[in-house]
Amino acid sequence: MKIVLSGGGTLGPVTPLLAIRNAIKKKYPQVEFIWIGTKNGPEQTIITKAGIPFIVIVGGKWRRYFSFWNLLDIFKIFIAFWQCFFFLIKEQPSILISAGGFISVPLHWAGALLGIPTWVHQQDVRVGLANKLMFPFAVKITTALQETIKNVPKRKTEWIGNPCRDLSIAFPLQVAREKFNIPTSAPIIFALGGGTGSATINKIVLEALPHWPRGWHIIHLTGKERPHELAEQATSAFPNYHVYQFFTEEIKYAYAIADIVIARGGFGTLTELAVLSKPALILPMFGTHQEDNAQFFAKQGGIFMLEQWMENGLKLAQIVKGLMESPQKKQALGERLHTLLPRAQEEKIIAVVEEIIPS
Repeated sequence: MKIVLSGGGTLGPVTPLLAIRNAIKKKYPQVEFIWIGTKNGPEQTIITKAGIPFIVIVGGKWRRYFSFWNLLDIFKIFIAFWQCFFFLIKEQPSILISAGGFISVPLHWAGALLGIPTWVHQQDVRVGLANKLMFPFAVKITTALQETIKNVPKRKTEWIGNPCRDLSIAFPLQVAREKFNIPTSAPIIFALGGGTGSATINKIVLEALPHWPRGWHIIHLTGKERPHELAEQATSAFPNYHVYQFFTEEIKYAYAIADIVIARGGFGTLTELAVLSKPALILPMFGTHQEDNAQFFAKQGGIFMLEQWMENGLKLAQIVKGLMESPQKKQALGERLHTLLPRAQEEKIIAVVEEIIPS
């Protein structure tokens, strides 16, 4: 059996697909996987490190507002479709699986034309355009949230929760602290802005540093695509400030020891926080699906949603201090998010594959 996974541009579609791949590989070790992704996205580093062949196709997307770039991207999508068409004829995969991302659209269209079954997983609260364009051709649709089923074709849809990579702690927490050179009892804040980084989160975390107790340690993942010179300079003034551009496997160590996590509202990140029951302060990209995600979980007490006007670190510092000083509130946030966003069980993932491709 050969399976083609697709998605990229951000890490949003990547983490659930890797979890799906790992579940399938555990049950069927002989299965081959190929990944279709973007040329400049952050996904290639993670995919190649996982040992999955990575194929780049032309990336295009459709913007829901007037833009001359749409004219160019029509041709890109057309080229990508034929790239995918001939790729699929050559590889003859058994199934195509996507968790979103416009790079998947021409692939799934070509697959439908060739009679290759496709599975689309819907993560976000708001259904994105890419998934809407793939749904009519999908044999199977799954959702991360039960509430989302009303917004997708019900006949072929199943709620399974969200697949998540293995973040289990198979090591003493002291090992994780030693990796970041952090003492045993020191409180830890972990700030990250998704696969490409967040300029806003980077800015307010730097501004918050002088207002946090000197005994706290901050692990800050700035992102490869963001300027990081100021963050690196801050390490000389704040010895307990640990700055990094990108994590692969190291992220599980940072998650494990974090008392509080500051992050964007991507569904992959929210799922990982839910699996680990971590208290989270979420600053979404407003006007996008991230805002819908954050509002959904904030209204039900699963996260603390930072406001759009959060433009300075002083307010952030005060909010974090208040939460750090309330262990009961921290624990309640993490436990509530864990309840609201269940992890997809491996048995359900295998059942979906076997439904699409009967053995």
